[in-house]
Amino acid sequence: MIRIKNFPCRDVNVFIAMLLLVFFASLAVAQPPKSVPPSERIGDYKDLSKEQKAMLDDLEKRTFEWFRDSENPKIGVTPDHWDGSAGEGEYFASIASSGFGLTAYGIAVERGWMKRGDAVQRTLTTLRFFHNAPQSDDADATGNHGFYYHFLDMQTGHRYGPKTWVELSTVDTTWLIAGALFAQSYYDKNTKEEKEIRQLADDIYRRADWAWASPRQPLVAMGWTPEANFIHADWQGYDEAMMLYVLAIGSPTHAVDPAAWKAWTQTYDASWGSFQGQEHLGFAPMFGHQYSHVWIDFRGIQDDYMRSHGIDYYTNSQRAALSQREYAIHNPMDWSGYGSNVWGLSACNGPRRGLMASEVDRYKNDKKTFYGYIARGAGLVRTIDDGTIAPTAAASSIAFVPELAIPAIAEMKKDWGDNVYDKYGFVDAFNPSFTYTDRPLRTGKVVPDVGWFDTMHIGIDQGPIVAMIENYRSDFVWKTMRKNPYIRDGLKKAGFTGGWLDQPVKPAKK
Repeated sequence: MIRIKNFPCRDVNVFIAMLLLVFFASLAVAQPPKSVPPSERIGDYKDLSKEQKAMLDDLEKRTFEWFRDSENPKIGVTPDHWDGSAGEGEYFASIASSGFGLTAYGIAVERGWMKRGDAVQRTLTTLRFFHNAPQSDDADATGNHGFYYHFLDMQTGHRYGPKTWVELSTVDTTWLIAGALFAQSYYDKNTKEEKEIRQLADDIYRRADWAWASPRQPLVAMGWTPEANFIHADWQGYDEAMMLYVLAIGSPTHAVDPAAWKAWTQTYDASWGSFQGQEHLGFAPMFGHQYSHVWIDFRGIQDDYMRSHGIDYYTNSQRAALSQREYAIHNPMDWSGYGSNVWGLSACNGPRRGLMASEVDRYKNDKKTFYGYIARGAGLVRTIDDGTIAPTAAASSIAFVPELAIPAIAEMKKDWGDNVYDKYGFVDAFNPSFTYTDRPLRTGKVVPDVGWFDTMHIGIDQGPIVAMIENYRSDFVWKTMRKNPYIRDGLKKAGFTGGWLDQPVKPAKK
């Protein structure tokens, strides 16, 4: 019996029990997320079979080729969506897709799919265009105050019409700048062309006036139009916009106050909780757990909020993927095809043409509702699930949960073959429950008794597949961006510490 002077035995036992309780509770907070059984685990890339490596290589290469082939080579912009057809004038450019494309070219150089000189020329074309494109209050400009319109005309690079619904987008400009800063850090040779890349990227980032885009300081507005001024909504957590605030806080010219990060995180508690057995910070669509992670390695670095919960954002994204997979296994809405290796809800196309009232009336007797393009997802706060799987949700989670993502990639290819996997990798989405042949479709096709399959690829769904497969294979994008002084400075000003962020880095070349 343990005795402490002047302490009754029963009190000592209670005291010890309390210590043990606190100890194990602290372990529970710090533990990694629940994982799949040991027999199903997949290790590092080097431990994969030849077949698995070949499968990932094929998917990554095909997806990169979508960016290579879809870009307008004259001005360097990338379409929002594209199915591989010529269709001049049929498609419009996405500034976010263009940022993912800048990142994909560096990956292709490392993989031997593109010569460095060719990637340099493509990167210069894109950066020169965005650097020199008209910035003004004019409704037909390309941007204003250093930000760019969400969608641009594929041929001219000016704001896409009809104008009133295309906003100057702060978050989509974020993905363009992220791609530019990746190029700034990757193309580090002492040549005229690579020096120009670094300078153009620097100029584009420095021009973005985050303070102007913060009419309700310190938060950043979602967008602006010349017709209606600022959108009456700000970026406030938790969602994909972590990178936006890292850039806004880290700006050397037009920064917002570092207090913006606290303002961004102050609503976190509303979405922290347990969903499908995983306690984490929730956001229903998987893209919110992926986009910022494409460029920032969140492993081992923490802000105040994550520090108080004993995890980092990387672990949080692991738990989000695990919860989505568990949701698919439980399949509460009884959709066709869902299971342990077929899962993943995110923003994507869908089998409905749109959300027009006439369509709702026409199909009001349908037992379940289907959607067109929408941010699908499952989580603590909300769930939008119409049976449509977005392959990017699982495939782009490979850097978090390879033991779940790799079997999902294999299973989707095996079960649906050419319908879901084509020249440019996975189509944007598919729905095995939608077998109607009498419904109007905006995109895709219905294979009788099999389901609906998109025939489009969307840049913001393709980009994370390329980058996150590469981050899983080699940490390449993460390692490149760890060197970028603007990213490091933004993270530190936001209160992040630990891991690689506390390690010194060689000065970047000018």
